[in-house]
Amino acid sequence: MAARRRLYDPTGERYGIPTYPWRMAPDGLATRRQLRASGLRPGGQEVAAQVLWYSRRYWRKGTSSLRVAYLYRLDLAKPVRPMTPGKWAALAKANAAQRVCPECRRDAGYRIPSSLGRCVTCADAPQLAA
Repeated sequence: MAARRRLYDPTGERYGIPTYPWRMAPDGLATRRQLRASGLRPGGQEVAAQVLWYSRRYWRKGTSSLRVAYLYRLDLAKPVRPMTPGKWAALAKANAAQRVCPECRRDAGYRIPSSLGRCVTCADAPQLAA
């Protein structure tokens, strides 16, 4: 509980902007991800507040354990811009390029992972030959 009290700063005196602990932000504020799920975007507005919390996940790695999520006002958020035909074409072209195997030059029918670097058929060929 003491940690939550340390992170509660609705006036912004300690952290510069209004700060709330995890799950204590007031209504009318949302993160980028929450805005996107509602079909909205920040629309150029400044960060209105932030949520801070301690993460045990980062204590184990030895890095900073304090996490932050920035909050934006819902009343100033704008709708997400629709995809234009040009953007759809560019996305289709990029996805098609990631489906072509650099070794055999065939369309694999799926996006080839960069860790593999080639289609499954080409990757398994040396094992099948042995």
